[in-house]
Amino acid sequence: MHLSKYLTTGLLIISSATLATPSSDKDKDDNRLENAGVVMDEILNVPDDIPQDLLNKARCVVVLPSVMKAAFIVGGSYGRGVMVCRTGADFRGPWGAPAMYALEGGSVGLQIGGQATDFVILVMNNRGVSSLLKSKVKLGGDASVAAGPKGRDAEADTDVTMRAEMLSYSRARGVFAGISLEGSTLRPDDEANRKLYGKDATASAIIAESRYEAPADGRKLIARLQKASPSLQP
Repeated sequence: MHLSKYLTTGLLIISSATLATPSSDKDKDDNRLENAGVVMDEILNVPDDIPQDLLNKARCVVVLPSVMKAAFIVGGSYGRGVMVCRTGADFRGPWGAPAMYALEGGSVGLQIGGQATDFVILVMNNRGVSSLLKSKVKLGGDASVAAGPKGRDAEADTDVTMRAEMLSYSRARGVFAGISLEGSTLRPDDEANRKLYGKDATASAIIAESRYEAPADGRKLIARLQKASPSLQP
């Protein structure tokens, strides 16, 4: 079988394994926003998952619900999610409207068997935000990423958290852990952003310029983050 047929088969497997089966592209985007809110709410309800002090220092949060490993793409993965950032010139204000993002590329340590895995990425500084707003970013190359520490482990990993632009976590079968996403790429999902907000919508316009209000399905995610961490801490 030709490589193109393998790739097509892998993508079909991924598309059929989502949390729901929306009937249109808009339904898919609304579903993605809703699922991201559910994932973030469940994770933040467990105090030992993401350390509060790290969330308080994060400029943005990327939530990728149900990322699937493609059985016919060796070590490959593909997932769609959202990025929510604090508003204001230095990303210090309230949480703003979500922009659509896609994760692609190398192995990200997913479990064997095509199991769905949720990912959460904390973007810890302005440089990390700027890189994600422009174009596709290779994690571990264009931007530094490290497995995020959990709960009380955060103090022991201060050096790691100070150096990394992004801290990444995964959740599969109820197990939450820091995970390295090096070798994968994260990029704005331009097509989905235009469908959600309008033809001129870009990740930068949504996040850095705050031109758009959050859709109804994205408000749960924003409200949960606002409740958990209303302001950026030094």
